[in-house]
Amino acid sequence: MTNDIEILTPATGRSANKVIIVTGAASGIGLATARRLCSEGAMLVLADIDQAKLDAVASLATERIHALRTDISVQTDADALIAAAIARFGRIDGLVNAAGIDQGGTITQFSVADWHRTFRVNVDGPYLLARAAIAHLIETRGSIVNVASVSGLGADWSHLAYNAAKGAVVNFTRALALDHGAAGVRVNAVCPSLTMTPMTAALATRADLMAEFAARIPLGRGARPEEIASVIAFLLSDDASFISGVCLPVDGGLSASIGHPKLG
Repeated sequence: MTNDIEILTPATGRSANKVIIVTGAASGIGLATARRLCSEGAMLVLADIDQAKLDAVASLATERIHALRTDISVQTDADALIAAAIARFGRIDGLVNAAGIDQGGTITQFSVADWHRTFRVNVDGPYLLARAAIAHLIETRGSIVNVASVSGLGADWSHLAYNAAKGAVVNFTRALALDHGAAGVRVNAVCPSLTMTPMTAALATRADLMAEFAARIPLGRGARPEEIASVIAFLLSDDASFISGVCLPVDGGLSASIGHPKLG
């Protein structure tokens, strides 16, 4: 995390004094979300498995930021993260499940171990954290935002495990929203398409693929992480107080197409 987070510390704003947990906070969408929420005045508990990057976050910590290395796929780590948030700030108002991994390949191209790892991080992690946090979120009538994908609404070539895992996150989001809405807990998901993060850095080096994405995405480009973060911040906020169970494509118009090539 760069030093610009040091200046994003107002005590007022749309998220002022809300306690929000962000996973995957050391890079990509998670990092952009942490910066956005910090700029809106939130108190943050930031989690990531990358100790070196998280150390950079911790070195910048103020009284409003707490960082903890966490493997979200391990129940003891997930439970410890929720406990740390309560110990530090006394409440939880929001949970952003942004941590995730991408495992490419068809069913014959990746191992059973890779299949299970994809699900442990992308599905088990959000489940374990939501399970540990739900009682606290009921107390505060808080909110969960899961980072799913347009790959959970449709499917990509040669990404079977990722497609299946993100599809699980989509229906996990809907089911949580149904089960806990009466208690005042809102649960939503964002479903990005191509977003320019470290996860997609290899794709960004291939001009042919970037041209193909630009041709298929109506806005003609991939998203910046900050553009996804702004939607997450909105869904967490009181501005979205009557939105729950939504899996919102943030995809530059990609999902508006049925996939046919342009005619004419």
